[in-house]
Amino acid sequence: MSAADTRAGDPAPIERAIVQDVMLATPRPVGRIQTRRVTMQPNVAGGLHLHNGPVVGAIERGSAIYQIEGGAEHTLEVGDTFYEEEGTRIARFDAGPDGVVFLAHFLVATHEEPTLTML
Repeated sequence: MSAADTRAGDPAPIERAIVQDVMLATPRPVGRIQTRRVTMQPNVAGGLHLHNGPVVGAIERGSAIYQIEGGAEHTLEVGDTFYEEEGTRIARFDAGPDGVVFLAHFLVATHEEPTLTML
């Protein structure tokens, strides 16, 4: 059955929903996107840090406390997305009581490696 073959009232076999739509504050040349699965044990504090390129991601398991320096804290749970602008100081990305697993997509130039700089 193709997507066009659904009957009225039947659920669509494929649904697409925008869960995050990020406008880069500072556009940059992107030659590749590196995706990492990050696992943090329960209650581990990520520490103040920044990245050399934009990072977009989503929580797969557990939860995290997320805070951009000077901003409000947010609890990220399964399915929630986050965005870290290049050079933005991230005050907290701390694992919750059950730990956290998330996907992070790093946008970098072709010959550039994604970095995390602890502050």
